[in-house]
Amino acid sequence: MARDRIRNVVLVGHSGSGKTALAEALLHVAGVTTRMGRIEDGNTVSDFEPEEISRGSSVSLAMAPFEWAGHRINLIDTPGYSDFIGDARAAMRAADLALFVVSGVDGVEVQTEALWRMAGEEGIPRAFFVNKLDRERSSYSRTLTQLKAVFGTAVAPLQVPVGAEHQLCGVAQTTGDAAFTYEGSPKGKQGPIPAAVESEVASLHTALIEAVVETDDSLLERYLEGTEPSDKELVAALHRGMVEGTAFPLLCGAATRLIGIDRLAQFIVDYGPGPDERPAPPLAEGSALPDSGVVAYVFKTQSDPYVGRIALFRVFRGSIPVDTLLENATRGGTGRMHNLFTMRGKEHQDLTEVPAGDIAAVAKLESVLAGDTLRTPGLKVALEPVPMPRPAMSLAVFPKSQQDEEKLSLALQRAVEDDPTLHIERRADTNETVLSGLGDTHLDVTVSRLSARFGVEVETALPRIPYRETIRGTADVEGKHKKQTGGRGQFGVAFVRFEPLPAGTGYEFVDAVRGGNVPRQYIPAVDKGVQEALSRGILAGYPVVDIRATLYDGKHHSVDSDELSFRMAGILAVKAATPTLRPTLLEPIMKVVIRIPEDEMGEVIGDLNSRRGRVLGMDSEAQTRVITAEVPLAEMQRYSIDLRSITSGRGAFEMEMSHYEECPPHETAKVVAASKEDKE
Repeated sequence: MARDRIRNVVLVGHSGSGKTALAEALLHVAGVTTRMGRIEDGNTVSDFEPEEISRGSSVSLAMAPFEWAGHRINLIDTPGYSDFIGDARAAMRAADLALFVVSGVDGVEVQTEALWRMAGEEGIPRAFFVNKLDRERSSYSRTLTQLKAVFGTAVAPLQVPVGAEHQLCGVAQTTGDAAFTYEGSPKGKQGPIPAAVESEVASLHTALIEAVVETDDSLLERYLEGTEPSDKELVAALHRGMVEGTAFPLLCGAATRLIGIDRLAQFIVDYGPGPDERPAPPLAEGSALPDSGVVAYVFKTQSDPYVGRIALFRVFRGSIPVDTLLENATRGGTGRMHNLFTMRGKEHQDLTEVPAGDIAAVAKLESVLAGDTLRTPGLKVALEPVPMPRPAMSLAVFPKSQQDEEKLSLALQRAVEDDPTLHIERRADTNETVLSGLGDTHLDVTVSRLSARFGVEVETALPRIPYRETIRGTADVEGKHKKQTGGRGQFGVAFVRFEPLPAGTGYEFVDAVRGGNVPRQYIPAVDKGVQEALSRGILAGYPVVDIRATLYDGKHHSVDSDELSFRMAGILAVKAATPTLRPTLLEPIMKVVIRIPEDEMGEVIGDLNSRRGRVLGMDSEAQTRVITAEVPLAEMQRYSIDLRSITSGRGAFEMEMSHYEECPPHETAKVVAASKEDKE
């Protein structure tokens, strides 16, 4: 397929806007499928994972390529749920057009705005499709007004629905003076503009011209002189405006009834940017896209129990014949592209070559991960990986049985490699393996995949909070270890002074011994003993931080002293100091950024106050309100679930570690009591 006949389109939008149904409709109208699959029946092309079928919604991106008017359209269907926004963000790197699917019933929602910001960061052209206009309570005019309020006057409506709600029967073009009606056929029947929408079409046609001529000086000059641009000039100007990010065309219809779907496919061919018109993705420092050779970006990997790891990639430069040897610019090493194929859902179709601008997949390159750049060996180029959202919820994971214990570590590693929004951490202070993701559904799906893909059964629990302890007092003590068992004994005495340090300093050991009372070779042993004791905590079993230990004197025995004796002396020094150190519990404080609809502000802020949160600021982004706050981690472990409940799924948030601060007395008492109960 010639490069100028390739179109790469990613479907994005809030969960429930009908992206998967739209993908099904496009495949059906293009003749790829004989009938449309339905999400509720679990038989769609792009939702084929067991988790997607059981939940009735997308949890992973999927390819759905088709042919239209001599062009190849690589369609990428992405999840709209906030827990899986990482896949939508990754797919934008592979696409040349982001098609925002908006429900004509629900209008612009929080996730739509979040995805819009991401598309802007990636710099790819954008367009809209208002879906579900055949549903009760749907409104095209209300949705159009909202889109312009949120995304500006550059929203350019190319169509008007003919009929409304259950009487929807077609779409009228605001350019070309034609309407298309659908009477039991997926292909629209062209006719004149119906009288019922003539005035609306005329009004939007004028508004469209005024929006378009502002992007072209020559058209604007002629328009001011009284000459309207022709339809051909409008198409060219809109296309240019899409590429430059100054115009965002809008189409409409109903996917489940196949209304307007053929016009959408034709729009992608006629207006959609080609691979050469996509702005170059950000390059790593010192890189430049070469004129020759291969440069490809891996935007998604997935583990298949039968063929191993599958890597989906977009070719930005050059052409890749089968068996081409490519270098991994990100991780080093080379690999041969033996198994090239295209994917449509879970179906594979072998390829002999992948041309520039196209999207394909390769199997069994085990060292290749999402975010990697593949290049011709010797080239000095690498693309910056797509930035991913930070985890917002964590679970401690434990193997259900001893035989699963060995497999768990490998399975978690593979899961994290396939999904860059996951994070795995071994916390030594709580002795837990902690899996972090974007929300409870994200983690639930990951746990299900551990079983389905890797045969590992796990149990989960909320992680223990990684509290820290510090001191407010000082102590000057003797740590004395003396043991006599009949033979050689053990003897070591350490005089240690403990004092608090400023927050964030950590631990400091000072050697102030003079005169050789503690031989030089045993001083590190005292330090080791002190650190060992502090790591176990002196209040509730959590590591002690921001403390200085000064060893200033001691005693030794020429025969009985050794490293063990002085390590024990260090431990006993901490024990002796504990009663006067005034230990205090520190809790982790998270910086939280919450995006919600304006009408949810009061309830969300009230909920934050109940969580001991401090609101730092409130801002506006179009119709979304952004709250920045600091909240203790102990109050945020189930916030993903609670925010969804409060906002009916319309809220989203991110959080990151900010700092530690002193825990209130009543909370400290709870933690200390729980620690004692665990020990007992």
